Amino acid sequence: MNKIFRHILPAACAIAMCAGVSSCMKYEKKANSSTTGTTTMVCDASFQNIMQQEIDVFEYQYPEAHILARYEPQSVAIDSLMSLNTKTIVIARDLTDAERRALKAKRKAVKSAKIAVDAVALIVNKENPIEMLTVREVGDILAGRSSQWNDLEPSKLGEIAVIFDDKGSSLVNYMRDSLLNGGELGPNVYAQGSVPKVFEAVKKNRNAIGVLGVSWITSDMSGADISPDSVAESILSDAPVIGATLTDDIKVLKIRRNDEVTAYKPYQQNIFDGTYPLFRQIYMITTGVSGSLASGFYSFVTGETGQKIIMKTGILPARTRIQVVQLGDDE
Repeated sequence: MNKIFRHILPAACAIAMCAGVSSCMKYEKKANSSTTGTTTMVCDASFQNIMQQEIDVFEYQYPEAHILARYEPQSVAIDSLMSLNTKTIVIARDLTDAERRALKAKRKAVKSAKIAVDAVALIVNKENPIEMLTVREVGDILAGRSSQWNDLEPSKLGEIAVIFDDKGSSLVNYMRDSLLNGGELGPNVYAQGSVPKVFEAVKKNRNAIGVLGVSWITSDMSGADISPDSVAESILSDAPVIGATLTDDIKVLKIRRNDEVTAYKPYQQNIFDGTYPLFRQIYMITTGVSGSLASGFYSFVTGETGQKIIMKTGILPARTRIQVVQLGDDE
């Protein structure tokens, strides 16, 4: 009996191992779906605060899904898509016709959608007395034509230091193209290395003016102590999502068009009705095939839940109506 048992046991183990391998193979096939598995994406670093919340909620809702995100300058994101190193990117523009043709030549079908409208906020130190700038004045600062705060209004402050996140940032391109007609930035413009460092530089330097997306300066941006699970539960509930308000850790400037009297802050309502003049589009682009995780995450971000998350970050979702709130005297 013992000898027989010794012969049967290895055979039984072999059968169990085969069953285990078969089970694993089935699991791998199951993992390659719109809500399970692993996929990569490259996101413009200025949108990291937005996209990381999308990933957190998606992975909470679908625990077997894993989105591996890199946050890079926009040019890196586009290069990664075109070289087929990733299937999904989030950038501040749609693909050009030439880029679409190049991907089609590689047998890649492209889906793209505008997912949000981002306001470009200008922030200064709380001790800076300035409250408002015109679009022309912003352009003069960027070009170096206005290099001292006293050039704008009587001030005891010194030389203006313009702080961006990265020299290759899409924010740099947007401000240069829209305000300087593609011209060169002045010698007073500096790259800090990351968006959070822009915020910190302005908090410490009274002469600095920072340029960043409005989602980075909302009042709940400091809610790092709020777990991703808690954020996900609030988003996935039936409760209405209220857009974030602006932080008071720094001063957010009002901006007005050159031919208008009233200046506005980058509140969602002012982005929605177009009264805030500095804004840009955010696009999500994927070559993921239908049924893949890349395609599933794309559908999530462009769908109702993904748009609710964008609402919460303080920018304007592309496909969800915002709640218009009376702001009082503060435009």
